[in-house]
Amino acid sequence: MAYIILTVEKPNWDTLPKAYIENYPWGREYTPVSYGQIALVKSKGIAVKLTSFEINPKSVYKYYNDPVFKDSCLEFFVSFNNKSPLYMNFETNSNGAFLAAVRTERKNKTPIDKIIDIKDIVIKGVREADRWYTVFLLPFGVIEKLFGIGESAFVKGYTFKGNFYKCGDETEIPHYGCHYNINLASPDFHCPKFFGDFVIG
Repeated sequence: MAYIILTVEKPNWDTLPKAYIENYPWGREYTPVSYGQIALVKSKGIAVKLTSFEINPKSVYKYYNDPVFKDSCLEFFVSFNNKSPLYMNFETNSNGAFLAAVRTERKNKTPIDKIIDIKDIVIKGVREADRWYTVFLLPFGVIEKLFGIGESAFVKGYTFKGNFYKCGDETEIPHYGCHYNINLASPDFHCPKFFGDFVIG
């Protein structure tokens, strides 16, 4: 089922739809309640919030392009332009550290700081008593530089591809969860053929 993205003046995350990360195709020993949310913010860009109910998330890394996937990590992979093979992996931890690149596959990548000024992406990591989350905005100008499409593309009914992930390669219990399921024998999030639909509502 497609995730419907609402258009708002300012995101109210309490009421926006949640895309739960409930598929753990490579083991269910550890499956914390986690989800992603997206909103289209008028004249600004695509806002994303990633949430996981972990009380004490592993949070070693603090800087851009650190290997945050080794920590308790939430990820948003997205291909905004349906005419391009490019997708972006955006991976975060509870410190608000992130790594991101545009690529056609795992090995063929360009870190986004080679294309944009990463200061144009404002991200915040928050730890609360029973959960942690990151929230960030991908401005339309950033999306255009990375994918070649701007604000005018994001009209009602426009559909693009992506997925939400929860992982922790070097946590006490390594785990790999996804919103749209991945049918592979071993963990691999870099598989655009398993991306699902996101629709501007």
